[in-house]
Amino acid sequence: MQNFVPQKMFFTKGVGRHKEYLQSFELALRDAGIQEYNLVHVSSIFPPNCKKISREDGKKYLSPGQVVFCVMARTATSEPNRLVAASIGLAQPADPQNYGYLSEHHAFGETDDKCGEYAEDLAATMLATTLGIEFDSQAAWDEREQVYKSSGKIIRTTNITQSAEGDKNGLWTTVIASAVLVLDGNGTANNPA
Repeated sequence: MQNFVPQKMFFTKGVGRHKEYLQSFELALRDAGIQEYNLVHVSSIFPPNCKKISREDGKKYLSPGQVVFCVMARTATSEPNRLVAASIGLAQPADPQNYGYLSEHHAFGETDDKCGEYAEDLAATMLATTLGIEFDSQAAWDEREQVYKSSGKIIRTTNITQSAEGDKNGLWTTVIASAVLVLDGNGTANNPA
C-alpha cells in the first residue's frame, strides 16, 4: 500500500463573481489556479517534514484531472456590498518530525487582517494544546502568539486570506483560500522535469 503523506504544500486564494452560485465558485477556483484538479477536502493536519512551496512550484507536480487533497475555506454571498472572507491558518512545530495544524475560517463582515488573524490563532491554539504549551485562553491573540513562539515548540504561524465585497448588482461572489497538499514521488503520477 502506498504512503500518502504529502511532502509539499502550497497556499492559494481566489475570488469569482457570476449570476450562478456554482459558476462563481468555478471562477474563484480559476482565480486561485486550481480549477483543473479533482479537489478532495481533508481535515487540517500539516504533515511532518512537509515543505511550504510557491503555487507555481507546487503546480509542477500536478496534472489536470488529478485527485488533489486540500484544506479549503469558502464563503459566498449574493447580497450587494456584503463583505465575505475565507482564510487558512498554518501553525508549524519547531520540530519538523511533528505534525502541525491548518485551520479554515469562513466569515462575513471581517477584513483580511481580522479573518487571517483568527485562522492563524485557531491553528496555533490547536498545535499548542497538542504540544502541551500552557497559555491563557482568554488572552488576546498577540499575547498568546508570543507565549506560543517563546515556548520554542512552535516555529511559525501564517495565513492566506481572500476577502471581497458582494457584487453591487447581486451576482454571487465567492471567495476561497486553500492549502493544497502535494504528494511527491510514490504518491504522484508525474514529477517536474
